Amino acid sequence: MSRQLVLQPLTAKAFAPFGEVLEVRGAPDKIINQGMCGRHHDLADLDFGQGRAGISVFDATPRALPFTLDMVERHPLGAQAFLPMHQNPYLVVVAPDNAGQPGPLQAFLAGPGQGVNYRRNTWHAVCCPLSAPGLFAVVDRIGEGDNLEEHWFDQPWEVVAAKE
Repeated sequence: MSRQLVLQPLTAKAFAPFGEVLEVRGAPDKIINQGMCGRHHDLADLDFGQGRAGISVFDATPRALPFTLDMVERHPLGAQAFLPMHQNPYLVVVAPDNAGQPGPLQAFLAGPGQGVNYRRNTWHAVCCPLSAPGLFAVVDRIGEGDNLEEHWFDQPWEVVAAKE
């Protein structure tokens, strides 16, 4: 039997303990490109420690709700940002670190135009698009050292949609 996590909307306030929501909020910080582009500047703390920033493209297989969550991962040496290359919702499941183990889990539904930046050491689910394409640009640490730790749950969690 699994335990349930109910999805909540992804908001900057609710996600703040885990990182930043990357989205357009309010007026741009500056107008650039001959007045044709608003720049929303410096939206994430890209902490890479002793490495460098790298950009990869992930092509993830879509998942379905309810989603069985049996593992989370974290990156102790650097942050990891996910920028969807689509306008489809996707799952974001996070937990704070609790002495090397995941603390209480929270599940969010990211909407169109929302990316996320996971802070260093934030436990999170794998990339979980809910429909194709599952393309994400991912900005993360490239460098020496093992920047991936996994935690497998003895009893899985079931991520479900909120009841309307």
